[in-house]
Amino acid sequence: MPRNSTLSQQSAELSKRLNAIPQEILDALRPALLKSGEEVAAAAATFAEASRDSGALIDSIAVTGPGETTPAYAEGGGKRTAGPNQVLVTVGNDTMRHGHFIEFGTVNIEPQPFLRPGFRTVKPRIERRTSRAIATALKKYNAR
Repeated sequence: MPRNSTLSQQSAELSKRLNAIPQEILDALRPALLKSGEEVAAAAATFAEASRDSGALIDSIAVTGPGETTPAYAEGGGKRTAGPNQVLVTVGNDTMRHGHFIEFGTVNIEPQPFLRPGFRTVKPRIERRTSRAIATALKKYNAR
């Protein structure tokens, strides 16, 4: 793709390449993705302990696997379905809808980040795990 192509063109090219990934490789990658999502959720819950009031924030942290739909109120006030190679970690449910205020703060409340630091803490492990899972899946796929 040329360097000066538009963002739409780049997105279309990336989408085309991602859709070309064989289902066998996506299936082999799924356990690594789910484990990584669970690690992010656990790390976020650990960071959220500092802002614990009722525990509703921590209880609302959810992991949504590939092809599954997020809980209502978790992402932009609605639901979102994860792609075939995505795991979503969301915060919020029908009784706890203020996670973004805690993460980013408001005019009256200092931010108490928990989700982003949780992700940054486990990111190196996620990258290693995902790379290993992809390499193993590709070896098996190419050996057949």
